[in-house]
Amino acid sequence: MTKLADPFNVVKELSDAGVYYSLPELEKKGVGPVSKLPVSIRIVLESVLRNCGSAGITEGDVKRLANWNAASPALEEVPFVVSRIVLQDFTGVPLLVDLAAMRDAVAELNQDPQIIEPLVPVDLVVDHSVQVDRAGTAGAFVANLDREFERNRERYEFLKWGQQAFETFSVVPPAIGIVHQVNLEYLARVVFSKEINGQTVLYPDSLVGTDSHTTMINGLGIVGWGVGGIEAEAGMLGQPVTFQTPEVIGVNLTGMLKEGVTATDLTLRITELLRAQKVVGKFVEFYGEGAAALSLADRATIANMAPEYGATMGFFPVDDKSLEYLHATGRTDEQIAMIKAYLEAQGLFGMPKAGTIEYTQTVDLDLATIVPCVAGPRRPQDRIDLPALKSSFNTMLHAPVAEGGYGVSIANGKRTATVNTSKDVDRWRDEGGALVATETLPQITHGSVLIAAITSCTNTSNPSVMLAAGLLAKKAVEKGLTVDSTVKCSLAPGSRVVTDYLNETGLTEYLDTLGFNLVGYGCTTCIGNSGPLDQSVEEAIMEGELVTASVLSGNRNFEARVHGSIKANFLMSPPLVVAFALAGKVDIDLDSEPLGTGADGEPVYLKDIWPTRDEIQANILKGLKPEMFRSKYAELNEANPQWNEVQTSTGAIYQWDKDSTYIQRPPFFDGFGMKPGSITEFKGMRPMALMGDSVTTDHISPAGAIKADSPAGRYLIEKGVEVKEFNSYGSRRGNDRVMTRGTFANVRIRNEMAEGKEGGYTKLQPDGKIEAIYDAAMTYKERGAGLIVFGGADYGMGSSRDWAAKGTVLLGVNAVVTKSFERIHRSNLIGMGVLPLCFKDGVDKDTLGLDGTETFDLLGLSDEIKPNSEATLVIHRTDGTSEEVILDVRLDTQVEIEYYRNGGILTYVLRQLLD
Repeated sequence: MTKLADPFNVVKELSDAGVYYSLPELEKKGVGPVSKLPVSIRIVLESVLRNCGSAGITEGDVKRLANWNAASPALEEVPFVVSRIVLQDFTGVPLLVDLAAMRDAVAELNQDPQIIEPLVPVDLVVDHSVQVDRAGTAGAFVANLDREFERNRERYEFLKWGQQAFETFSVVPPAIGIVHQVNLEYLARVVFSKEINGQTVLYPDSLVGTDSHTTMINGLGIVGWGVGGIEAEAGMLGQPVTFQTPEVIGVNLTGMLKEGVTATDLTLRITELLRAQKVVGKFVEFYGEGAAALSLADRATIANMAPEYGATMGFFPVDDKSLEYLHATGRTDEQIAMIKAYLEAQGLFGMPKAGTIEYTQTVDLDLATIVPCVAGPRRPQDRIDLPALKSSFNTMLHAPVAEGGYGVSIANGKRTATVNTSKDVDRWRDEGGALVATETLPQITHGSVLIAAITSCTNTSNPSVMLAAGLLAKKAVEKGLTVDSTVKCSLAPGSRVVTDYLNETGLTEYLDTLGFNLVGYGCTTCIGNSGPLDQSVEEAIMEGELVTASVLSGNRNFEARVHGSIKANFLMSPPLVVAFALAGKVDIDLDSEPLGTGADGEPVYLKDIWPTRDEIQANILKGLKPEMFRSKYAELNEANPQWNEVQTSTGAIYQWDKDSTYIQRPPFFDGFGMKPGSITEFKGMRPMALMGDSVTTDHISPAGAIKADSPAGRYLIEKGVEVKEFNSYGSRRGNDRVMTRGTFANVRIRNEMAEGKEGGYTKLQPDGKIEAIYDAAMTYKERGAGLIVFGGADYGMGSSRDWAAKGTVLLGVNAVVTKSFERIHRSNLIGMGVLPLCFKDGVDKDTLGLDGTETFDLLGLSDEIKPNSEATLVIHRTDGTSEEVILDVRLDTQVEIEYYRNGGILTYVLRQLLD
């Protein structure tokens, strides 16, 4: 038996369960005050300790993290080896494409391609491909599933190839659930048990995932966060996830939620609060009596939204509530006993009380102060108290576009449009060859709700709000309320278990009656897979130039994400989604105005049908059973017959199809060699875009519909693809030809160089011609001109979308300069060899008066560069003058410098593996 590496002599036995690297023993030996550290830092420390001596991790790394300074954490690298990787299909397919291309590159160097193999378990959940093509009918689920397989067969064939080609890569088929809910209910282990050198070693579950909301798992006491696919690839191939020593913000929750307040309301308040606290890139750890009282589902709801408040994590330590959840979701008594024994031995069990842990900063929140609310219409952090939504919407409706409004004049504020449902034979009769309406045709106006979706991982994992939606639907139906035909309603649970407990409580029929029929198990409306609106509704929106609304129980409401024709999108709890569907509009005060008129002719108010806490709890007890989880996850391989029918190629090397419009070998390894490049200065760069604050990864690389007249649409048409078969950008991320053309192609992106033209346009210089960004970039590439992009604050906020960085580099962009970056996108840019830089305080593109006619040099870059260095931006104006500006180079760690020097993470890792 080979002895485990144990430089600090801290390996201990845990009865007959195995051995572990003891954190209390590390403190006893005087290495550092471990018991005072935030629990999240201790879990990272355990990984650093256990992997000391491998993966480039040293004893110095252990000592530095064990002595984490709460007041001022040192700006040093933390090398974190995760236990596993989780993927979803939109981000997982391009990751697998990269791995297949890496195997090609290895084979071309006459080496064994199977050297490219994940070293930790990798689970991919197919959950982002279902679209709401059919809604409001009993057959919607089957129809949408059939259409999903028609659209995505090539992608699914490719995933099944990967499943047989890589030993540690597994796939959860479509129609099982949303990745984060499947992760909570099934994949999560909390504590791992693994044979290492002939011994059973116990250690905490930890992960990174290629979806921003991987943080949902923090609610179960598991350290993990979202990364781009390129960073996940490095992690699965043995590279530590490296990050700067974080600040940890402690959030002390006190009190309890009032009657009628949901976990969603709490989460939206926390999102607003922590955005204002500027927690971007920091760990957030919740503690206190209020945190201990929250259910695990409520904790997971809060943790899910960490990307929206900007934190790396929103962490809740494991306690008895966590163990109750493990039992309720079908884990065995033996598993749960081992988890508790290990965490108690490590001093990691239990919700910390105020004053027991040192945090960088503490924030107090009394749960009793939380009130019902929504967030929107463009960002999750823009919370609005429920009674104020009417006035807030009307203010935004008339406010100038430059001030974040919609610019609708007072005179046009009451404009309506008729939904001409001429194809609905029930509404029309034939009189002498002319169609005559048999009833009043529906009207829509500003603020009309046209999409009402109970969707997304955030809330559909939480039985309290899902059952509340069912109970509210039941009371509404019993009162005789209905939903207008213009509202597209949908129910997309995160797990098949949700259907089980809605059926068990008898609530499904009432949701169905209102049009909230099951449409699929996956991430639908929240990711932009809301499907089409009825053509007559689309025509009415255009005719009236209307600012209409969607309401959804999601976590993202960025511009054009939900649907290209709907401009105002509001996040809210599932029961409020049902309520606003009934109301049919968002410009309503639900405290004082009725939802509608009941069958008895009397007005029905929200308070009349809102379920009580006792009613919700009674239905939780009645509806949820551990055997539901055990049965649903027992035979995943047999859960979807359509998946099992998909045929694929076999072997270690993928057989690329040059005619495929879904899967193509990417150019990232073309001409690969073992020698890394050099860090050099840039001269004569042209600006491709000048953009404002809060540019999201959706703006940079949209996931939704592909327009026929866009560069990507024209490419697909040239390849013989009919418009109806375009699918979405998200589904075509395995094809760089589509995705490069779709970069900066969001229909709502605003490039100040495009003279007010909305969408993916720029002005080609010095020609002065307005054209698509892709077309201009290809012209610049022919001319040999490098490109630079300028942005404002929070550049790259939103999804952990590696194509937002991949597309940027393939367009020929050398550098991106902003006021600030969102964490994941900055890492992704470096991972693709694009240099991120930040203006100094008080300086930005506006103070510099940039208009896009300039050329730029970037000086002070060399192979001698250190972390947190500076560079000089030289601005050459058309009048012959020049100006120099000092920028911060956002290569924050030495390993990021090495990634950048190598042209990105993937080429760096490939050289390491082949060295």
